[in-house]
Amino acid sequence: MSEQAASEVLDNKAAATPAKKPTMVKTSPKWESDARTRVRAAVRRFAKPLAELVARDANEGDTRLLITDFLCEGLGYDKYEDLTTEYQVKGEFADYGIRIDKQLVAFIEVKRCSQKLNAKHLRQVQMYAVNEGVEWMVLSNGQVWQAYHMTPGLPVTIDLTLEVDLLDDSGAAAKVDALFYLTKEAFKRRLIDDLWKARAATSPKSLAQVLLSETVVDAIRKELRRQTSYNAEASEIHRILRDEMLRAASSS
Repeated sequence: MSEQAASEVLDNKAAATPAKKPTMVKTSPKWESDARTRVRAAVRRFAKPLAELVARDANEGDTRLLITDFLCEGLGYDKYEDLTTEYQVKGEFADYGIRIDKQLVAFIEVKRCSQKLNAKHLRQVQMYAVNEGVEWMVLSNGQVWQAYHMTPGLPVTIDLTLEVDLLDDSGAAAKVDALFYLTKEAFKRRLIDDLWKARAATSPKSLAQVLLSETVVDAIRKELRRQTSYNAEASEIHRILRDEMLRAASSS
């Protein structure tokens, strides 16, 4: 083959080879990057004073001081415009109310740093949320932060959407990822609502409902018949899934 012919063959191959598309790198908007940077700095900055509060078993008032600073310096709230303390609800007082664009969007209940957050504390802040029609509730002892979503109804539905421990060994990135949803910027854009919907959709309860649905049970029955030649009743499969598989999994 002549040099000219070889060159033409190579040119034809190059023309026939589709060009690779450039790899698109997803970048976060500036407001999100700034918010995450601020949260990351606050996680580092408050680690030592928080550990000192825990070590000396500081009271609730001292814990509240640290939480106020963290809400402002870490989560981006304005102390005077976005936060209201001792918010009165039917003769009781919520530790904090969070306002976004002058609308009350969440209550925060604070406990002393050495006190483990429990169901009693959740019921307390739930009462405030029910009476004021607020969807979001936050419990914190400074170290642990929990965010709950309340869906109205009889009874109401309460879902734990996120939980983060500022003093555990999970690493700064995981803490920032969780706390980001509690920032003013994320609340304003209702990103925490998206997180709640995703968590609720993939919760054990939701997945169990899908697994026990008529469509899935019928698909299992057909596949079982294909593999084993046994033609099981749909009701039999449903009972085994519900009573033997799901119940065993929930108790393990």
